[in-house]
Amino acid sequence: MDLVTGAIGSIGPKLLQLLKDEYKLQKGLRKQVKFLSDELESVHAALCKVAEVPRDQLDEQVKIWARQVREASYDMEDALDTFLVRVEGNGPPKKGKLKRALQKMGGLFSKGKARHDIAGAIEDIKMQLQEVADRRSRCKVDEIVSKPVATTSTVDPRLGAMFKEVTQLIGINKSRDDIISMLQVDENITKMVSIVGVGGLGKTTLAKASYDKLQSLYECTAFVSVGRNPDFVKVFKDILFCLDGTKYKDIHNTGRGVDLLIRELHQFLQNKRYFIVIDDVWEVASWKAIKLALDQRNNGSRVIITTRNQEVASEEEVYKLDPLSHDDSKRLFYIRLFGGESKCPANHPHEASGKILKKCGGVPLAIITMASLLVGKSTEDWFDVCNSPGFYRGKGNQQVEDTEWILSLSYYDLPSYLRTCLLYLSVYPEDYVIDKDYLIWKWIAEGFVEKKTGTSLFERGEEYFNQLINRSMIQVVESDYTGIVCTCRVHDMVLDLIRGLADTENFVTILTDNEAKSPQNKVRRLAHQNRLMKQTQQDDHVGMAQVRSLVVCICDIDSFVLHPCFKLLRVLELAGCRVSEEGWLDLVQPGNLLHLRYLGIQGTRGIHKLPEEIGKLKFLQVLDLQYCDIEVLPLGICQLTQLVCLRGGFYTRMPDGLILTKMTSLEELQDISIANLDEKSQRQFVKDLSSLSESRVLNIRCSFKGTVQLDLLQSLGNLHKLQHLCLTALDSGKAATRDWDTAVLPQHLRSLRLPDMQFPRLPSCISPAHLSSLNDLELCVGEMDEAGLRALGGLPELHYLHLKMLYSSMGSSATVANITAGDAFFQKLRCCDVYGAMIQLVLNEDSTSVSFTICNRKGAKSIVGRSKTEDESSRSVAPLPVMPNLQGLCLSVPASALYKDGNGGCDNLGLKCLPSLRKVRVILDCDGASADDVEKAEGELRNAAQLHPNGPIIDIFRVGTIDRSRDQQEGDVSSAGDEVAVTASRGDDPATPTC
Repeated sequence: MDLVTGAIGSIGPKLLQLLKDEYKLQKGLRKQVKFLSDELESVHAALCKVAEVPRDQLDEQVKIWARQVREASYDMEDALDTFLVRVEGNGPPKKGKLKRALQKMGGLFSKGKARHDIAGAIEDIKMQLQEVADRRSRCKVDEIVSKPVATTSTVDPRLGAMFKEVTQLIGINKSRDDIISMLQVDENITKMVSIVGVGGLGKTTLAKASYDKLQSLYECTAFVSVGRNPDFVKVFKDILFCLDGTKYKDIHNTGRGVDLLIRELHQFLQNKRYFIVIDDVWEVASWKAIKLALDQRNNGSRVIITTRNQEVASEEEVYKLDPLSHDDSKRLFYIRLFGGESKCPANHPHEASGKILKKCGGVPLAIITMASLLVGKSTEDWFDVCNSPGFYRGKGNQQVEDTEWILSLSYYDLPSYLRTCLLYLSVYPEDYVIDKDYLIWKWIAEGFVEKKTGTSLFERGEEYFNQLINRSMIQVVESDYTGIVCTCRVHDMVLDLIRGLADTENFVTILTDNEAKSPQNKVRRLAHQNRLMKQTQQDDHVGMAQVRSLVVCICDIDSFVLHPCFKLLRVLELAGCRVSEEGWLDLVQPGNLLHLRYLGIQGTRGIHKLPEEIGKLKFLQVLDLQYCDIEVLPLGICQLTQLVCLRGGFYTRMPDGLILTKMTSLEELQDISIANLDEKSQRQFVKDLSSLSESRVLNIRCSFKGTVQLDLLQSLGNLHKLQHLCLTALDSGKAATRDWDTAVLPQHLRSLRLPDMQFPRLPSCISPAHLSSLNDLELCVGEMDEAGLRALGGLPELHYLHLKMLYSSMGSSATVANITAGDAFFQKLRCCDVYGAMIQLVLNEDSTSVSFTICNRKGAKSIVGRSKTEDESSRSVAPLPVMPNLQGLCLSVPASALYKDGNGGCDNLGLKCLPSLRKVRVILDCDGASADDVEKAEGELRNAAQLHPNGPIIDIFRVGTIDRSRDQQEGDVSSAGDEVAVTASRGDDPATPTC
């Protein structure tokens, strides 16, 4: 059963806090609190034990008991929290809210009513726990023993892939050939390759196809599955039997232990050229145990492992298995439906087929399951099936059950805290792109993220998120240049699975216009999706008094009143909605939302202001206003002393008179402008920033009037936990370079973005000595000297560089000569966007060192324009020790210099010496060039991309004015216009980062 333990784990500590407080409870009450805490701990342990057993292996009474325990736990916590909120009063809360609240209750407890309230709450908890204990005894919960998911009587449905003819497999040839190519590199060493991907994607099938193709080339071979709960004695015996069935024909009848089997296997493989496939590895420890037994001498042996876990895969060279293409998906779908036909007959519904293939997402097992479900069904049945929320979950269909089994297997393998976090994703609509940060903050507000010493709650939540990615339970949509995931989505079939589980366990209730239903139980989390929300009747609020989360996605909110019964709400999110001003003011009434931890209206239009009473939300931790129309924050925002994250919209301004020093819990302050304030107020604001000692993220816009810049830099020196800093100068003024030279920036800074701040040169504070962790840098300089270029190139963790060089009528350039591999120059840079300047890499005569040059537009002409020598053209160039990991490059090139009178050329840029290059964006400066020169320059650039070993994509954007007089003199009339208003070979924005 899934472990959604509710609030059981948090009630005990809250009760114990009553005992530790300076206020002394009555003696009898103290004993009850201690007893209840011990009982809660016992119940929590029993619930965890139940959760280790898959739901289909549990007795029905045990399922009911577990669900009732969770429901009761919510009610217990609600009682305690309601009492806490009431006694908090109107004064400012402080750290240790329960302790502070109880201290403030000292006077109140002398009153009979307050004493009666807390005693009554404890008595209610005691009665509920007694009922839980009685049912626990009747259900014999303590006798439950966790069993492996796959028992010996269970036949793994993936075994069918082991015996399927390769000719029946769609789209596998290319993947198989890719795997074989990876295995054929470095023939003499022992090569290991990991195939990683979500369940049902075809990892086993691909491994078997590769195995069948290559096994005849090796002395001995084996194909063995490991599984979630491996029996290593059996695994090693299976490997030995496959390697030599004659020698080890009786191996399964022996009583050898793991140590002896490892020794036997290692000895057997010595001096042999073997090929082994280890299928379905779930844990790193499992793979390491098997790897230990393999002989890894340089004998040309090969090993393939398949896994859903990225952590397992990362131990070796990784092949990430992608879903089938749309065309291959159609072929597989129609072959299964029509017995060999690769096209859908005219009398079958193409629209429904498209929906079904989209639902399957290129997962072969899902496609086969869907096709099997539709064989022999009418057109009406097709639409009924493909539009149903859980259409793959049929009854009596083995392939349907196999698909569900594979997906649920991954779910039940998750630790309990990850199951809860994954189930929460059921609040989002199908195909919804989920922002990682939004999601983590909601997990925190719900109390899903456990504290860990030395780690903030957000960083702990990131660990949870990454584990779900690594286990292939959620899919990456967008990641940055360092590989950090920014957005994700849930595969449709996984979403159906978790929605079914969430509904069964009363974890989430989903309402759409197509599925409007009256809840049968107390609703804990309510999700509105893709619907029109209007004024509702009183009956619609039945069962809503215990709602903790209200998530509204892509809805029109006309006049939806948040009924007073929603007083326990902790999360309120309106994402991508349209709201009337009246509807918004009706919806958000701070006086009724005292438990609220998270308030998000990201991407919602029609909301222009927040209620002035927002300061009443004493427990609010997150206020997210990104991509909405809020212009000025209310002054009451400074009363939110527990706020850890404040995200504004693009135009959101701070109010005058804000006392920032009250908001010392802030970890994230983003997209906030103070440019509307006068110089005195701006100075006070940036000085107060020094009190935000917990800040990890700071992104503000200001005008930097007077000494504001110096005051800001002094405050930054106190923010020792700061990792991401973005400062936007709205007046595009010159930066005070002298102040920046002496500034001490936070040493853990990972991202530094200074758009529109104009530095005459690179400030001294940006150097390897000061910013050794920096991986993201954006800035604007007038010119670059050699010292500055060395400083940039020496940043050890720099992955992304966005450098803008200001226009200058004087040619300027900087060169770092004789760079060798040991200099680690731009070693980790993956994306380099240079605007208004060009870079050049030249291999020196010794062929072991490189000269790296950066120059502005004027200076570029003298460098690119020199003719290539015959020696340069013919010399074989090896990958350079500069930018070895660069995948994306943007640079400016003057067309007149690149191809003027046939001189110059792309070889002078050194593009072919960048071994990892995948994409190039060229800003082609047409000033002073003829149309013919521009066309030839573009041709040469494209030719350079084609000749590069990687064949990178190249986008060329023309800027500047073509010299039409030269065309007329030469009698050449080109279609290119005189004034080039930025044209391109592709539809991208030239300012868009290349990575």
